[in-house]
Amino acid sequence: MVQRDPIFSPPVSLSKISEIESALGESIVGKAEVLRLALACLLARGHLLIEDVPGVGKTTLAQALARSVRSSFHRLQFTSDMLPSDVLGVTIYNAHTEEFEFKQGPIFTNFLLADEINRATPKTQSALLEAMNEQQVTIDGRSYELRQPFMVIATQNPVEHHGTYPLPESQLDRFLMRIRIGYPDIAAEREIVRQGQTSNDAGHAVISGEELTHLQDAVHQVQVDEALVDYMLAIVEKTRTHDSLAMGVSPRGSQALFRAAQALAAVEGREYAIPDDVKRMVVPVFAHRVAVNARAAMAQRSAEMAEKILGEILTLVDVPL
Repeated sequence: MVQRDPIFSPPVSLSKISEIESALGESIVGKAEVLRLALACLLARGHLLIEDVPGVGKTTLAQALARSVRSSFHRLQFTSDMLPSDVLGVTIYNAHTEEFEFKQGPIFTNFLLADEINRATPKTQSALLEAMNEQQVTIDGRSYELRQPFMVIATQNPVEHHGTYPLPESQLDRFLMRIRIGYPDIAAEREIVRQGQTSNDAGHAVISGEELTHLQDAVHQVQVDEALVDYMLAIVEKTRTHDSLAMGVSPRGSQALFRAAQALAAVEGREYAIPDDVKRMVVPVFAHRVAVNARAAMAQRSAEMAEKILGEILTLVDVPL
């Protein structure tokens, strides 16, 4: 029998994944599942959207995730008066050299924290589209490659809050996952109160950018059985035909679920994906990609209704044995 080399081999082992998870746990208390989802997003080379009410730790989680890697990090506070050039950079004329020079914006980093992204206008939000999809930006007809690894971690307040601009579908689709942190339980909140921790204390580096890239490459080798792929596609097809959904999941969403399931398997210490990986990833990967029709939206907040519908779809699709 031919012996295969394990996909998570030196110089980076599975222990590094555990180290990152432990580092995140020092910043966010009592939210193990949320941390696992965020870590899976990182390993899947995805972008992460964290949506919740103010004060539950959105920015803390984003900073802890970025700071767990020894690489460049930039936090950008989005506001209603921000311009696309504030994100991408600007070309200026240098009187000394008599030439135009491009001054890089904060997007030229490994990790960009787009804090309260939905407080910026749609024009400024769209400045991230090319970067998130193609790992480059185009300024004045010239394209600039972004650093690798590259990840956008965005936070946003619920769209019902004042002074927010809902992200368009094309922008939402660039995020591999959307997660919520939620309120802590009493025991966890007691610990938070005792610690008195702020977002400035969030996280420390446990892995280099090169090691992270190696882990991300390894994640793409996690085995996914064809029966599991059929299971994913059956779920996707249900989103396209469900009576309460005006828009189902696109092929990009199908790819996202595949990558997310691989990454979650890696976080769980496995070199193969199982149906439970798919089930756990359906809501964070699909909920922001589907559109609830007007009739269903009247009964409940759209985001919550989308999650409820996806839960129903999971009960309708046979799980592979």
